[in-house]
Amino acid sequence: MRKAKAAEIGAEHVGKSFGSFAALTDVSLTIGRGEFLTLLGPSGSGKTTFLMILAGFEAATLGRLTLDGADMTLTPAEARAFGMVFQGYALFPHMTVEENIAFPLKVQRRAASDIKRRVAEMIEMVGLGGHGHKRPSALSGGQQQRVALARALAYDPPVLLLDEPFSALDKNLRGQMQDEVRRLHRDLGTTFVFVTHDQSEALALSSRVAIFDHGKLQQIAPPKEVYERPANRFVAEFLCSINILPLGGISTDAHGSKAQFEGQTLRMAANLGAATPNFALRPEYMTLHTSAPQDGNAVQAALVDLTYLGAESQLSLMTPGGVSLTLSHPTASLPEDLTPGTALWVGWSPERGIFL
Repeated sequence: MRKAKAAEIGAEHVGKSFGSFAALTDVSLTIGRGEFLTLLGPSGSGKTTFLMILAGFEAATLGRLTLDGADMTLTPAEARAFGMVFQGYALFPHMTVEENIAFPLKVQRRAASDIKRRVAEMIEMVGLGGHGHKRPSALSGGQQQRVALARALAYDPPVLLLDEPFSALDKNLRGQMQDEVRRLHRDLGTTFVFVTHDQSEALALSSRVAIFDHGKLQQIAPPKEVYERPANRFVAEFLCSINILPLGGISTDAHGSKAQFEGQTLRMAANLGAATPNFALRPEYMTLHTSAPQDGNAVQAALVDLTYLGAESQLSLMTPGGVSLTLSHPTASLPEDLTPGTALWVGWSPERGIFL
């Protein structure tokens, strides 16, 4: 399979306003050649607006865009020649699968033999052999999405933009399409820019994740880094479940730091200096005990609720001081007779945790 000519995109202090509303504020980043960058954030965070500016469907109010170092701020969408996969597929209902895929090639006035060969390649690539003669109404949602991907990639665009393409699919089909997109990116080498509000999807697919909130870029980093070392409290709380404990009485020694939380002394491997930070801990790093553990950190908490999730269960707990905690625990090894109000201990290693 031939590799596409991937492009590098630069955004320098990009802003976008609609009247008095600032949809984007001072966004600067570089999307590397062949990268899979996911734009992630809650509704209204600015991620889709930024994608539309990259596509050329919206004009930036401020700032500059570059493509392989050349200014493309004022370049119209059709001249950018980026591939685009929309949330609603945007297939032509009166055309067959083959005709939908061939459409952008005909616009480019490719030779008929070249179009026929390329359409056949794309149908094979996305696993739609035997469906080329069908119209979109005869296809499932997943098959329609494959047609949209094939059409967007048919002319070897340097960049593929994907606007929440899986939002209408059920969970199992969504997982299959994620695998398909990951494979296509690996095989083709095209620069992918993907918008989603699904945190798990962003972590699974991306080379890097750019997290937006209120029109501002909060952090851009590889998935493991944004998950384990979030830049601020918003990123920590938005990206999956996390527990946050306010600390006091911080002191340092040769082994790291000590701090107080509701009368308990907690030890941290990191040196915190004189700061009084919030301490954040992912649920999977916490352990459940019926009595105080001998090693590591521990805090008391009472069970508020238990949610059965199959192999794992999620426990909601409350410390005596009113701090809520969430804990994931294998269902098979849960203590017996857990009921709301049961007194428990939650423990973790001093090496775990994030300081915000």
